[in-house]
Amino acid sequence: MTGSKRKYKIGVIGGDGVGPEVVAEGLKVLEHVARQFGFSYEVKEYPWSAQHYLDTGVTMPESVLEEYKTMDAVYLGALGDPRLEPGFIERPVIMGLRFGLDLYVNLRPIKLYAEEFCPLKGKKPEDVDMVVVRENTEDAYTGIGGIFKKGTPDEVAIADMVFTRKGAERAIRYAFELARKRNKKKKVTLIDKANAIRAMDLWTRTFEEVGEEYPDIERDHAYIDAACMWMVKNPEWFDVAVTSNLFGDIITDIGAMIQGGLGIAASGNIHPGKVSMFEPIHGSAPKYAGKNVANPMAAIAAMGMLLDYVGEAEAAAKIDLALRGLLSSGKVPSLGADSGLSTTRVGEMVREVLG
Repeated sequence: MTGSKRKYKIGVIGGDGVGPEVVAEGLKVLEHVARQFGFSYEVKEYPWSAQHYLDTGVTMPESVLEEYKTMDAVYLGALGDPRLEPGFIERPVIMGLRFGLDLYVNLRPIKLYAEEFCPLKGKKPEDVDMVVVRENTEDAYTGIGGIFKKGTPDEVAIADMVFTRKGAERAIRYAFELARKRNKKKKVTLIDKANAIRAMDLWTRTFEEVGEEYPDIERDHAYIDAACMWMVKNPEWFDVAVTSNLFGDIITDIGAMIQGGLGIAASGNIHPGKVSMFEPIHGSAPKYAGKNVANPMAAIAAMGMLLDYVGEAEAAAKIDLALRGLLSSGKVPSLGADSGLSTTRVGEMVREVLG
């Protein structure tokens, strides 16, 4: 989105496990910067979670998508509960939002705020500053396929990878526009596996064709296995990377570790110009639920991304600076649940830095 209308409607899904706890801290930061920067907002909370399903038998109904379309953004905590089959609650909510609202870009900034949190020897904040643009609506995640003769010695499982010119092109074009907007290395790296998965030649050709329209942006290419290697060895090589849904899912977790861990990793699920969804990329961590120990910084970073998207760039930049300032201060010994700092205390410390 461009510009700022100064009043926003935000849907909030706290979800499962530590989700509601970290979302609460993100909303406190939202309230704080709204006062500082003079905008207003309205929050509507939704109950979709494993507990809600166990109590009512209801997951997120498709009908609610029409209501989401009237909002500026959706803010999600985390989903997943060991009492339910893996993916049971996540699919109707996360995939429901991604497919139902056509959120075709999964945007993952990978930014190191302080050197001591990077597990790579000798890498500094200036070496880890990239963004992954992950296509978010195709590939093996479409659910096309199935299982035949389940539970027998003859069992067969099939999942189809689906790529379309439209899907690849709009993700690739977004990546080139982002590289131009970032104005840093001005480079886009395509990550695919077209040497082994020949259907991905669609991505290779589309990347070259779209790239011709951006003569100011350098084009680079890496196969997924090599890209994983280079991200660990030379993260400074990357600026903007664009890749398919499955590979993006994998490589962004590598990125999260390089930037210090899931405690600081945030993402956006975006359809430019339309309602989009923002979330920390960590899971629901049910073993920590209710203990007030989960680090809320990823959720706060996701709130920063949300604000940047709706047009509050100054507020977003201040949140980013506050996270950098706090992490470089030495006051947060760990980004995990073992920091010795409570969820609420870390949120309070971020707000203190915000001033």
